[in-house]
Amino acid sequence: MKPLPFEIPLNKNTLDVIGWKETVDLPDWGIESILAKSDTGARRSALDVENIVELPGNRVQFDIVLHRKDRSFTRSVVAPISHQTHVRSSNGARHERYFVRTTVLIHGRAKEVEFSLVSRGSMVCRVLLGRKALEGDFLVDSSLKHVSRPRMKARMVADPAE
Repeated sequence: MKPLPFEIPLNKNTLDVIGWKETVDLPDWGIESILAKSDTGARRSALDVENIVELPGNRVQFDIVLHRKDRSFTRSVVAPISHQTHVRSSNGARHERYFVRTTVLIHGRAKEVEFSLVSRGSMVCRVLLGRKALEGDFLVDSSLKHVSRPRMKARMVADPAE
């Protein structure tokens, strides 16, 4: 195998290796162990939600779906709208989407991530982590999954709003 004609600028001391599928927490919303897919082909991150309602004061209410097979297992959240934009889905269709920001705990690192609110009912993972969420902190090894901790069922902890 020939060496590359350039050097790849990786500082392995700062990048954590994660798998293509990981279990993450959304501590601001009282959610632990939700299944996430690390998708380096996607620029932005997405969260599986239902019942999106725009509220006064530039806020949005939505239900985060926590389980693929039981879509009634949800956590209701109210969050400030980060922004709204048109997004092109993987099938090429354009949709208006809300974006919200929250802290995600991945492999022991807390990181603020912006999520698009979308129904991911046909997908295996409730959370999709795109390049913007992963860059600078994580290196994805597509041959691995559940590197940070064993897979567990998603669960709600005390409601942070209480």
